[in-house]
Amino acid sequence: MSILERFNLAGSTAIVTGAGRGIGRGIALAFAEAGADVVCAARTLADVEAVAEEVRAMGRRALAISCDVNDAEQRAAVVAAAREAFGRVTHLVNNAGGAGPNDPLKMTAQQFEDIFRFNVGSAYALSQLCVPLMREAGGGNIINITSGAARYAQPQFSAYGTAKAALTQLTRLLAQDFAPAVRVNAIAPGPILTDALNRVLPAHMRDGMVAATPLKSLGETEDIAAAALYLASPASRWVTGKIIEVDGGAESSVWPG
Repeated sequence: MSILERFNLAGSTAIVTGAGRGIGRGIALAFAEAGADVVCAARTLADVEAVAEEVRAMGRRALAISCDVNDAEQRAAVVAAAREAFGRVTHLVNNAGGAGPNDPLKMTAQQFEDIFRFNVGSAYALSQLCVPLMREAGGGNIINITSGAARYAQPQFSAYGTAKAALTQLTRLLAQDFAPAVRVNAIAPGPILTDALNRVLPAHMRDGMVAATPLKSLGETEDIAAAALYLASPASRWVTGKIIEVDGGAESSVWPG
């Protein structure tokens, strides 16, 4: 097998959560370009339908499903639909998640737990659903999208940063549980210039973040998609339980204080 052939995903079926926009969309399209059939899941059906059409335009099969990953019935429905439509599940990308800054004296304990459920519990539950199908298919892998915030000490991020740190450790632990048939890895992005971020980021803040980043640019969704393709493909067959940091070289937060 040539080195480029190691990045081929032909014959695989991937479930990508949060696939309607940004990083999730980028990963779904990268997987399709590499030959995978893709199940695009997100809360807004119109968004994932548009991404699914882009996948089909590449000659791959696609399924668009509205799914709130916090809902157990909807999670199970996505996995069942993937198996019914494509006969197998070999890849899972737990991309859905997120949270904004928080004041630890104002955020309630329930709100804190909700952020954990969204970022960590959903990934655990979807992995639990998919791993038996991956083993049935002869193997597979899981990619969790964590964050540079998991390792930074910064104010106003006690909820999000702690949740992503938990997702990072969950990645390491599940890799031990599911080896050798299923590999589990994660990507920790730095600031990615999605449309959503671009809309709310004033030019002077963006310039300051760029200046604070060693590689002097913010990330693009394709940067994360390329890392995900590596982790999903046979190119990384000897990699599990690892976190790839795609952050322009930042060793501390570049978010304006």
